[in-house]
Amino acid sequence: MDLQKFSPWNWFRSEGHEAPAAGEARGGELAPLTNMHQELDRWMDGMMRQFGMPPLATRFGEMPELLRPRLDIAERDQDYLITVEVPGVEEKDITLSLADNRLVIEGEKRQETTSQEDRYQRVERSYGSFRRLLDLPADARLDGIEAAFDKGVLKITVPRSGEARASRREIPING
Repeated sequence: MDLQKFSPWNWFRSEGHEAPAAGEARGGELAPLTNMHQELDRWMDGMMRQFGMPPLATRFGEMPELLRPRLDIAERDQDYLITVEVPGVEEKDITLSLADNRLVIEGEKRQETTSQEDRYQRVERSYGSFRRLLDLPADARLDGIEAAFDKGVLKITVPRSGEARASRREIPING
């Protein structure tokens, strides 16, 4: 069993806990509307599951799961490698930024233009904006982050400083 997968750092600590957007409940002033919205979301998710479709969202204000790009994070000796799948998204529609020691990955999957003659029998692809927020570990060197995009895959390399790695040591187990 590869225990490296179970790294103690929580890369997703801030995801889903961002500042409320305009119009969201602040201090309970919109609580009744928020509760009604959550109940409608639960009802819609149940209806969609009956037809074999994935739920659109699980919590009020959360990005639909259909649009959330999947990613892998690999810890290596000299750096972290973050690989993000963004099929159907062009490089020009992706933005990377740093905010308070967090890596922000934003983008948009745009729908191709269709003619009025198109009569869809089924629509399974999803379109819209997405955002992933990754909390960077203490040993990440923010000034050396690089990114490359190829064939719908975004690869982000985050170099590591030597200080945090040097403080890590193995503890022997006496038996």
